[in-house]
Amino acid sequence: MRDKNFLVENNAKPIWHPMAHPAEMRAQPPRIIMKGEGVHVTDIDGRTVLDAVGGLWNVNLGYSCDPIKKAITDQLDALPYYSGFRGASTGPSIELAYELTEWFKPEGMVRAFFTSGGSDSVESALRLARQYWKIKGQADRTKFLALKKGYHGTHFGGASVNGNANFRRNYEPLLPGVFHIPAPWTYRNPFNETDPIKLAQLCAAAMEDEITFQGADTIAAFIMEPVLGAGGVIVPPDNFMKLAREICDRHGILMISDEVVTGFGRTGAWSGSRLWGVKPDMMTIAKAITSGYFPLGATLIGEKIAEAFEADTTSFSSIGHGYTYSGHPVGCAAGVAALAETRRLKLDENAAARGKDLADALAQLKARHPSVGDVRSKGLMAAIELVADRDSKKPADKKTMAKVADATYEAGVMVRVSGNNIILSPPLILTSADVTRMAEGISAGLSAAS
Repeated sequence: MRDKNFLVENNAKPIWHPMAHPAEMRAQPPRIIMKGEGVHVTDIDGRTVLDAVGGLWNVNLGYSCDPIKKAITDQLDALPYYSGFRGASTGPSIELAYELTEWFKPEGMVRAFFTSGGSDSVESALRLARQYWKIKGQADRTKFLALKKGYHGTHFGGASVNGNANFRRNYEPLLPGVFHIPAPWTYRNPFNETDPIKLAQLCAAAMEDEITFQGADTIAAFIMEPVLGAGGVIVPPDNFMKLAREICDRHGILMISDEVVTGFGRTGAWSGSRLWGVKPDMMTIAKAITSGYFPLGATLIGEKIAEAFEADTTSFSSIGHGYTYSGHPVGCAAGVAALAETRRLKLDENAAARGKDLADALAQLKARHPSVGDVRSKGLMAAIELVADRDSKKPADKKTMAKVADATYEAGVMVRVSGNNIILSPPLILTSADVTRMAEGISAGLSAAS
């Protein structure tokens, strides 16, 4: 690698960063992260901080998981790559597909289609949903329903079902036939309803109304995150996903559960669907499948869809879709190792326990700092929503959010800002002491910025 001076001089110049304005990055170059160990990362100046971002929702096992590193090295020595297209397969892809269908058997998943990441997984699910209805002789079912504030990746399909204008407007027109319903968010919703159960019923009624207006026989699928992540860690009421599942069943609409963030223990359950007691028709997974050590994802397929594809003999059931790196042997080997460690360390139980610690710490932050309008969490995914005024709920401005993030970093904690939210998604190997340290750093950042 080039020396420090070279890296600093060229930071943000030959590269455009995701989700950022190129000119802003050049004017204020991002931090250069050079090392990771456990739940900490170290920047180019030697400053070590607690990573409350977990890479990007994905480094569940922290930065020094030797079994994953060994699995990657061993597989590179044996077979660094081979295509998973028709006519060939690899040992790791077969093994990981088996492990995934066993892991998500309670959700009813029976097949895995490998991708390179979460956006790919969502794109694949949307395409397979449309194809399913062609197989079933209902080709008019092409539309999709989704939640406002939901996030489903960056491909045209995923951006179309996204429920946030920040990820849509600059790329419109997007996929036609996508319609959004209000998110069951007690802090901000069009009904001004703060009771979770009533709000869930109102959002479900809005979903029913949209289905009636569009015509149920034109809708292919409804997609949702069990806990809305990038939209601000919006935790639906306990009954909402079940209500949505019942509505989908009543109208013959497929349900896609986007588990890219919520899969593999982050909510305190192995999946968000399992957390809410729902069996979807498809699931999308990525991120923690390799703990971020290799780009990999999958679309998981339920029995009803699998049977339709495998029993049909027409050209409609041939999968004309895939990626060069679908089932990459190195990625799948990493995935097998990551799943084994995830289960061995019982990361779901630790996320649930540390999530309670975190929820208590966030409540204390809200009581201590007037700029905190709302705090939301489920397991080890959380958001601190900052406001200029609690009564009006006016969001904190961009300058304030940047000050808080910088001051928190100076206090020893890396956080991520999304709009007026501080997003927390630390590794699931977090300890109680780490939670305390994280809360102290954020508190110092809030104080310094105010």
